[in-house]
Amino acid sequence: MKYSPIILLISFLYITSSAQGQKKFAQIEELIPTPNEYRNAAGAPGHNYYQQQADYKMNIVIDDATQMLKGDEIITYTNNSPDALSYLWLQLDQNLFSKTSDTKLIQVEKMEDFRDISQLKRKMFDYDGGFKIEDITSLNGVDLKYSINKTMLRIDLDKPLKTGASISFKIKWWYNINDRMAVGGRSGYEYFEKEDNYIYTVAQFFPRMCVYDDVSGWQNKQFLGRGEFTLPFGNYDVSITVPSDHILGATGELQNTSSILSGDQRKRLEQAKKSDSPVFIVTEEEAKASEVNHSKSTKTWKFKAFNVRDFAFASSRKFIWDAQNTTVGGKDVLCMSYYPKEGNPLWERYSTKLVAHTVQTYSKYTVDYPYPVAISVHSKSIGMEYPMICFNGGRPEADGTYSERTKYGMWGVIIHEVGHNFFPMIINSDERQWTWMDEGLNTFVQYLTEQEWERDYPSRRGPAYKIADYMKGDKSNISPIMTNSESIWQFGNNAYGKPATALNILRETVMGRELFDYAFKTYCERWKFKHPTPADFFRSMEDASAVDLDWFWRGWFYSNDHVDISLESVQLFLLNTQNPETEKAFRKEQNDTKDEFKGDLENKKMIKETINEKDANIDDFYAKRDLFKVDKLDDLEYAQFVKRNNQSLDLLNSNKFFYELNFKNIGGLVMPLIIRINYIDESSEIIRIPAEIWRRSEVDVSKVFILEKEVVSFRLDPLLETADTDLYNNSWPRELIPSRYDLFKQQKMRKRRDENPMQRQKRVDDLGN
Repeated sequence: MKYSPIILLISFLYITSSAQGQKKFAQIEELIPTPNEYRNAAGAPGHNYYQQQADYKMNIVIDDATQMLKGDEIITYTNNSPDALSYLWLQLDQNLFSKTSDTKLIQVEKMEDFRDISQLKRKMFDYDGGFKIEDITSLNGVDLKYSINKTMLRIDLDKPLKTGASISFKIKWWYNINDRMAVGGRSGYEYFEKEDNYIYTVAQFFPRMCVYDDVSGWQNKQFLGRGEFTLPFGNYDVSITVPSDHILGATGELQNTSSILSGDQRKRLEQAKKSDSPVFIVTEEEAKASEVNHSKSTKTWKFKAFNVRDFAFASSRKFIWDAQNTTVGGKDVLCMSYYPKEGNPLWERYSTKLVAHTVQTYSKYTVDYPYPVAISVHSKSIGMEYPMICFNGGRPEADGTYSERTKYGMWGVIIHEVGHNFFPMIINSDERQWTWMDEGLNTFVQYLTEQEWERDYPSRRGPAYKIADYMKGDKSNISPIMTNSESIWQFGNNAYGKPATALNILRETVMGRELFDYAFKTYCERWKFKHPTPADFFRSMEDASAVDLDWFWRGWFYSNDHVDISLESVQLFLLNTQNPETEKAFRKEQNDTKDEFKGDLENKKMIKETINEKDANIDDFYAKRDLFKVDKLDDLEYAQFVKRNNQSLDLLNSNKFFYELNFKNIGGLVMPLIIRINYIDESSEIIRIPAEIWRRSEVDVSKVFILEKEVVSFRLDPLLETADTDLYNNSWPRELIPSRYDLFKQQKMRKRRDENPMQRQKRVDDLGN
């Protein structure tokens, strides 16, 4: 069969076959576990899914004179697995601070790391940390055999714990609470030397059960400091004894309000439960009064929490306490904040409102918040999360002023840490193994929450263009997202920024908001109060959307490729109408406007008269003919063409523009092609081509566009939605991207660090007065 040139010209797609291109679109079944009775192929819990339960009854005492925590607990552990367990594993996370901790030994260091005296002081700080286990016994006092391996403790059972059976045992322990400012840590105390007061933010304070599941058996990877926690759900009954002038907030609901709070405080608390704006339970003036008198007596606060994976609390005589109600799914949630006077004016103005907003927004995109309270606690230079309670930084200057960075930092950390109630406190992934499953997903919803808090909120992470600099960096310092928590390079970018960006790209560019939101919420609903894995997430997103995302998971999560797609060239084709009047006029215009050779221009000036200009006999037929004149034979041939191709005339005379665009994948990460076309009449349109255009080639693809109007420019990724790392090669014709070279940048930055804008305005006001 013979094809006409017209048919060949309007071919829409040219792709060179490539085995590598096929690899990028290969299904990821080879990378993820095979579905089974515990986790099915749709990404949901299987028909035999199980999980263990660990219930705790604890008595805790804080010694405010020695900064020591003493505790005893009864753990009731229920084996819902199909396996008989001959031993139990518990986590001793405080052993991270023991003098023989592996964390200290494996730290890679150079002297240049200690140019700051505070860093050297931290290394030399003498702190006797770690759990001191006194007893592990049965309920009737019989010693149980146990063995400690660094941050893990194994209890050897006299007989295996059978399926469906429970065991209860007692543990008694103590440890020295760490000074966070001196040695760091996710919990500890902050000391206020002027008043001789402390803020205790206490977590990882008790021996906790490890997870036993169908994926890892016992998840007993050592705690080295970066890979956080993997915990079973359970119920908590906790009594905490502290100085009587302390105010204490904790996971769960306070059980002895009548004996622990004053009449005024109880009245205010009841008012807060009905208020949609913050109400003070303890005012700043009352907190200041408590700071002066260091009570020697104690009070015991009693809390209960149900179906949570952990427990934490905060205690101080410095705390201001405010609260308000918000309603989620028809249920009241008491949103609260605890903070010292040093947190004002930021904390009294924003914290509790941010808590309520976060609970509401996350509930919209994930699952309804199920717990009765949500708490934000302020201590300096911290951001850490636990069920129903989190510890957050964001402190103004001593004069009450604060920089814009401090404000947004405080907003962001509260949203982020309150958001962790959903990931991983409810949707309970394995933090020890996969940091991105809680931090990345949480950072993504944090971005959505920030954008609903303030118009044009300057979110640090989420928008695609903000990850571009990281992704184009040195590949030896970039880990795939699917990297164990302890082995990640550039932890913040990899575990927080890149997965959050990936989800944002899925939502905005690959799937669209409606499909993405439905699939994401489906995943959250399926795995609330359960233990999901990466495969469960990948499969759920595809199962609920009917979008094959294996290419996306493979590229964004399993590789360190980056996005750099270049618009290499553009060619314009106009159809030959075969009409001699039209075509010869077109060729004449092309000839008349073509570029001239410099030598020809010089010859016209230098050569006064050529031989053929002197001698009329020199020019023959070829010299005298008019190549662009239409003759009778042209007309006859065109008439015959029209007769043979009558059905093609409309197309030939349509005056359409045929543009062939050639693209090159430089970065390796395949992505959709989003192209903005700017027309000569100043109108424009955006065309979106799915990533599957790369399915047979990973390097080069071409596309032909048939357009009604002439184009002045094309631009790839015009809305900055694919994280393309080189914007210069996205345009045709190429566009220069200007930048300012600032000789005085360092001095200006130094001045900005020394003085925040509020302090500067104070000086301006003083000068005016």
